[in-house]
Amino acid sequence: MVVGAQATEIDTVIIGSGPGGYVAAIRAAELGQKVTLIERDQIGGVCLNVGCIPSKALINVGHHFRATQEKNPYGLTMTGSLDWQQTQDWKQHQVVEKLTGGVAMLLKKHHVTVIQGEATFNDNETLNVVQSDGHQLLQFNNAIIATGSRPVEIPKFKFGGRIVDSTGALSLPEIPKRLIVLGGGVIGSELGSAYANLGAQVTIIEGLDHILNGFDSEMTKPVIDDFKAHGGEIYTSATATSATQTDDEVTVTFEMAGQTQTVTGDYLLVAVGRRANTDTLGLNNTDIQLLDNGLIEVNQAMQTQVKHIYAIGDVVPGPALAHKASFEAKIAAASISGAPHAYDDHYALPAVAYTHYELATTGETPETVIDKKIDAKISKFPFAANGRALAMDASVGFIRLITDKQTGAVLGGQIVGPSASDLISELTLAIENGVTAEDIALTIHPHPTFGEAIMDTAEVADDLGIHI
Repeated sequence: MVVGAQATEIDTVIIGSGPGGYVAAIRAAELGQKVTLIERDQIGGVCLNVGCIPSKALINVGHHFRATQEKNPYGLTMTGSLDWQQTQDWKQHQVVEKLTGGVAMLLKKHHVTVIQGEATFNDNETLNVVQSDGHQLLQFNNAIIATGSRPVEIPKFKFGGRIVDSTGALSLPEIPKRLIVLGGGVIGSELGSAYANLGAQVTIIEGLDHILNGFDSEMTKPVIDDFKAHGGEIYTSATATSATQTDDEVTVTFEMAGQTQTVTGDYLLVAVGRRANTDTLGLNNTDIQLLDNGLIEVNQAMQTQVKHIYAIGDVVPGPALAHKASFEAKIAAASISGAPHAYDDHYALPAVAYTHYELATTGETPETVIDKKIDAKISKFPFAANGRALAMDASVGFIRLITDKQTGAVLGGQIVGPSASDLISELTLAIENGVTAEDIALTIHPHPTFGEAIMDTAEVADDLGIHI
């Protein structure tokens, strides 16, 4: 605690400027709050700078590069080489910096005061902000903790040299000929898939008996089959025990089925999870009690045990998803301002994996309807029967609709294939608004589109399927 310094009184302070923090700042300002935003690193947080956005840029490049290296059924011959430095420059200057610069402009437009520094709580009402040229005390009326998360570092796999986290994997000096990925979750599978499309020999080592946890085996099968068909290797139920590196390569030792094996690559990406950034906030000086996993418990208004201190995003329970953080940011800002929609009452939280074939899920799944004993109907429609998919040689995958047997209401949905990340929003909207399969079937969808397949799936759910 800093003694003897005079505190500056402020209205609403937000710690962290990622997709939770900056959205909370702008929304709170729109609702009449005088907002101060504290960021210790870069505006936009992990998502915009070294996470969601730059990774999708590389994934996009990987898709295009792979298309130049393979034969296609429609007679178009393409050849292509890749200037990796230009790729990295484009990712940084034309994608990341444009987005983060745009966020900075929006914050300025809404008269948000931005302080570059690291904040810690002195007590329930006061923050100490350490800056490059000193520190300042802030006494706040309301605070929102939006400090996000960081990659988990394993003691035997310390980051450094040829062992990198997801941030390092996005800025490798060259495309590796061989890449080892420790952890087959969404981040590991996405980046592994991207580098496989860029020409790397990729090996994934996963401790569970499957990769892409959160997506069922029927969904992940096309992704796994494609990955292996293009030279990738996946070891599941495997325990990595050590890594040794030289100036040129890194070797990982792991155990699987009682046998010790090794694999050597140019780089090792460790992507075994993320840890909430709550341990350096000084929360022990407040009345906020952390859960055993370091997360902060909140109510439906995103309030902590100290009612004027809120928490959102990766520091609270639930999936570590950027869109979840942004949604919770709006709730917290509304709660502080006494505005409508100040409670989290959502039913469906969509999740996406940007592997070569995209995966998306929302609401109930075949597993959850069994667990919850819901009387549900499961209906599917393949992209192979969709005109747009066939015309774009993108017919791998399907749409799955889960509906209530009695009412026909949409309870959940899963999509594997083209534009899954975009299409899942229609199903999420349907769930949140009590839309039935019949409602979707009676809604005119333009032809030919991928979205038309959602209408076809709804017709299958109503036992009136035309195109299957």
